[in-house]
Amino acid sequence: MELPAPLRQGVDSLLEKVPLPALKQAAKALSDRYRSELRDGRLHMAEDLAVKAYLATRLPATYAAVRASLDALTEVRPDFEPKSLLDIGAGPGTMLWATADAWPQLERAVLVEASGAVRKIGQSLATGAIATRTDWIAGDATIDLDGLEPADLVSAAYVLDEIVPASLPKLVDRLWRLTVGTLLIVEPGTPAGWQRILAARRQLIDAGAQVAAPCPHDAPCPLVAPDWCHFSRRVARSRLHRLAKEADVPWEDEKFIYLAASRQPVPKRASRVVASPKAGSGKATLKLCRPDGSAGERLFSKRDGEIFKAARRADWGDTLA
Repeated sequence: MELPAPLRQGVDSLLEKVPLPALKQAAKALSDRYRSELRDGRLHMAEDLAVKAYLATRLPATYAAVRASLDALTEVRPDFEPKSLLDIGAGPGTMLWATADAWPQLERAVLVEASGAVRKIGQSLATGAIATRTDWIAGDATIDLDGLEPADLVSAAYVLDEIVPASLPKLVDRLWRLTVGTLLIVEPGTPAGWQRILAARRQLIDAGAQVAAPCPHDAPCPLVAPDWCHFSRRVARSRLHRLAKEADVPWEDEKFIYLAASRQPVPKRASRVVASPKAGSGKATLKLCRPDGSAGERLFSKRDGEIFKAARRADWGDTLA
């Protein structure tokens, strides 16, 4: 998966005059903060250079995870066509770009982001490239959500991992109260990210939400640690991306976990592939999360007819009827 052409061109333009040594140093510092899930009260991207390091090294992967999550939502809820977006912890507008790509008819977006440096660059990237009427608001996800208008789609991508655990239930409650249609939460595909999604999932179900994706049911998650639910998308690396991260291969795999919770009834859901498929001669083995609340591997062979053909085509994260 790649960035939309206008976004990629805008990023390239912003980065073309940044000295590579400085970009490498900023990228390493940013990566270290994300990996350690550091919560020291400082913004990950408080300075212009840190934002540009994010654009070079993290934006493509974050966009891929967000766009894949929206694809899963639209597959389960093809009738869902949001006119308004409220994105909390918006960064440089990653969710805006992905949502406008998924639903070109999106009319209005409100993006809440604490970092002034991020807002400035996000606005410059979107101006003239996205038709959606957009307001950027300075605000902290934990304290500045009062007075916001509800939206059809409310989102928080890679935000929960930056917030102290004690504040998460209150934040999830506020996000749900602002949701008219669907709440989408995306987190890193780590065991800790999965646990945050599980806690939000339990809270939202108790509040009356229906899980649209990825789960095909509202029962307790059937996976047991050390196993955990997550998905993966392969992301193309630009030349500058490879140089900034001193990487050899032209791609990386972004692992993520997401939750789409709906206020509207969700149609019957199909099983979802929750691990990389195993294929062999005349057979395929898929690990499935099923509508009955169970999970496990299933072997498909040519004797299974049409469903075998579907199983052979299925990828990690896909649904299988």
